[in-house]
Amino acid sequence: MSLIVMKFGGSSVANTEKIFNAARIAAKAYDEGNEVVMVVSAQGDTTDDLIEMAGKIDDNPSKREMDMLLTTGEQISCSLMAMALHKLGYKSISMTGWQAGFLTDSHYSSARIRRIDTERIRTELDEKNIVVVAGFQGINRSDDLTTLGRGGSDTSAVALAAALNADMCRIYTDVEGVFTADPRKVKGAVKLDEISFDEMLELASLGAQVLQNRSVELAKKYNVNIEVRSSLTDNPGTVVREVTKMEGMLIKGVTKDTAIVSMSILGVPDEPGIAFAIFSRLAKCGINVDIILQSEGNDGTQDITFTIPKSDLAQAQQVLADGKDAIKSKEIKLYDNVAKVSIVGAGMASNSGVASRIFGALFEAGVNIMMISTSEIKISVLINANDADRAVAAIHDEFIK
Repeated sequence: MSLIVMKFGGSSVANTEKIFNAARIAAKAYDEGNEVVMVVSAQGDTTDDLIEMAGKIDDNPSKREMDMLLTTGEQISCSLMAMALHKLGYKSISMTGWQAGFLTDSHYSSARIRRIDTERIRTELDEKNIVVVAGFQGINRSDDLTTLGRGGSDTSAVALAAALNADMCRIYTDVEGVFTADPRKVKGAVKLDEISFDEMLELASLGAQVLQNRSVELAKKYNVNIEVRSSLTDNPGTVVREVTKMEGMLIKGVTKDTAIVSMSILGVPDEPGIAFAIFSRLAKCGINVDIILQSEGNDGTQDITFTIPKSDLAQAQQVLADGKDAIKSKEIKLYDNVAKVSIVGAGMASNSGVASRIFGALFEAGVNIMMISTSEIKISVLINANDADRAVAAIHDEFIK
């Protein structure tokens, strides 16, 4: 007997037909002799609809109250899923995040899981139930509901798989696995049979909307094998694990991220402590900084340019304005029509000429590069957002035929 955790995203439970389809997938695994725990997201665009509703009441609502509101979406899904399983003749029970034992910190809207008390789930599994858990949510020490951030149901599923010592964590979505690029936009995108945790983590962090990056971090930390597969077919998906084939594809994916902005702090003194004054203030507010470029300005000054998520822009502007005396900048410029295009692959570490091929492909496509960032398994370029899709296609064509 194996224990399988199955996560179904919003598109996989969007309506009654899809709920029954997901229920049948879980029932099939149960009939094969497995213990089954399902983790479900809110239906379709429910979360976006709830956010819009809140915006009509208050354009800057309390994060605590937003968590109270947004957790209702997953609760609807898990209760409906349990009803569907009952209708199909299977014992099932639905649970909210807190009923399933998810204990978190108190960072509303982006809470971290402190631990999971699995006693209730194990009791229900012993009673031969298919357990359906509301993803994306937990409870803190004050007994307040908390959410794990957008895409948090992935993290819920992987964390449960780790806590339960599950044999497999399957993430069901509307695509058949992890592709070398978005198959809906890039002709010739190839489905991968497998990908390493490190490669998947880079792709998830760089805009690939397949897995939440925190879920991949957890999977790597606790060695939880993940299979990303379609809820619409029975075809094998993509396995995400620690070790993949010794010699595989040079690159595993090309992705874009348009949810970023670039900020340039111009004319700062060329002296120790300025960079610390900037980035320590951003770090204290939990603002994640990615690509950083420091260049020589005018009259012996320096210009510092960096990228941050668009969602953090207002807070970053306020932080920099409050610290203007320590930062000593002459001007701060904002560039919001930018995109980060990235190529990821462990094979890049031992193959020369990858960067040259990327820059050549972008040159042929007429795409100008503003900034560049590299690591052992990643190269990212900052470009005009209007060129993003063309850039992804050009790089993909260069490396994957």
